[in-house]
Amino acid sequence: MTKAEIVSSIAEKTGIEKVAIQAIVEEFMTVVKDSMTNGENVYLRGFGSFIIKRRADKIGRNITKNTSLMIPAHNIPAFKPAKTFMNDVKKGVK
Repeated sequence: MTKAEIVSSIAEKTGIEKVAIQAIVEEFMTVVKDSMTNGENVYLRGFGSFIIKRRADKIGRNITKNTSLMIPAHNIPAFKPAKTFMNDVKKGVK
């Protein structure tokens, strides 16, 4: 499902104009991204959590040059679904 399909679906169900829904969806994504950029996790009860995972230093390989290189520690964004969300997806419940 694309962002446009999400906007269309919400607009159909709520009767609100697509332009307003588009602005809300865009702002939601901006708030989540800004929060995570500032080191804060985002928790949505019953849906899941947008969390920051820390990756440690590790040694990588450049197979074309047959050399080793150090990959520095870094943070990555991740999504952890809530238990109810996971159970619904497993069961195929809408």
